Amino acid sequence: MFTTRYDRHVMRRFLGVYVALVSSLVVFFIVLHFVEFVDDFQDRGATLGDVLTVYYPNYVPEIVRLVSPLALFMACVLLTARLAQKLEIVALETSGVPLSRIRRPFATIGLAVTAFMFVFDGWVVPVTNRARIEFELLYTKDAPNDTEFNNIHRLMQRGAVLTVGFFERSTATAHTVTLQRYTEDARLVERIDTPRMQWIDSTASWRLFTPVVRRFDALGFETRLQPTFLDTVLVLLPRDVARTDGDVEGMTLTEAGDYIETLRRSGADRLDGPVVTYHSKLAYPFANLLLVLLGVPLAGVRRRGGQAGVIAAGLGVAFAYLSFQKILEALGASGTIPPILAAWMPHALFALLAVAVLRTART
Repeated sequence: MFTTRYDRHVMRRFLGVYVALVSSLVVFFIVLHFVEFVDDFQDRGATLGDVLTVYYPNYVPEIVRLVSPLALFMACVLLTARLAQKLEIVALETSGVPLSRIRRPFATIGLAVTAFMFVFDGWVVPVTNRARIEFELLYTKDAPNDTEFNNIHRLMQRGAVLTVGFFERSTATAHTVTLQRYTEDARLVERIDTPRMQWIDSTASWRLFTPVVRRFDALGFETRLQPTFLDTVLVLLPRDVARTDGDVEGMTLTEAGDYIETLRRSGADRLDGPVVTYHSKLAYPFANLLLVLLGVPLAGVRRRGGQAGVIAAGLGVAFAYLSFQKILEALGASGTIPPILAAWMPHALFALLAVAVLRTART
């Protein structure tokens, strides 16, 4: 049937332009990034082979995630504007095909890319981000900064409080550690002091070296022990003890949700940044669909200025959307506005704008 052939024709061209634009933007971004950071790579001892075979291959998925909404929007505007300038949309409407039917294949691709990016961003990109962030910590000056690595306090279940003087992330070792346990009526029953506590992968537990263990009975009498080492299981993993700005970027959606919940239970502060990053992972894929819904009606009308004016206006809308999102994320991470609101507000506002544009467009 005509409509089926039309759908396949539009979707094939739409996907082709989208893939070409994503590929071009990835190459463009890598070239600019390499020019900017080549001095850092050289000064810190990174070889060209490591940069080209380790760093950038692991950076490409993050770039694809970031540029996908813009590339999809540009592909939508370019293709729709071309159809409008060649009077193909007018011919379809003259034959009785409503604009809502004409934009259906665009919306189908938008939904498909949004679903793919949700899975891609939630479970694929975090794996490659771990290698990327680790490389940046070693070889660039703009690596994620430590947000918490000394004077750490964590509240655990059953009235246990952990205090760490300094945590060394590379070896998962805590220095100057105090572990206190209290009863429900806030009576101290045990205190353990150790100069060093290290995570042991083979036993999935913490090992305390030369600890001093003091236990107190109901009358306040003290029992003192000094073993050579002591293995103990705590609810905290090494990643829960000390944090960096890039931790959530290297976690899948399920891992990030569990991580934030653990930090909340342990009494950690300054959670605005991780919460914004987590909810941005959930919200950002919807930018692909929303920009497609905006692009079709904006470019679907033939204008005197030709495609150049349409593309310029479309890029202005896309950049306003993405810039507004980044600004609100920064405000949410700093605690100026609620982090969940910061992550979802841009998408909610532009969803309302897309509904308004679609309602005013010819149906």
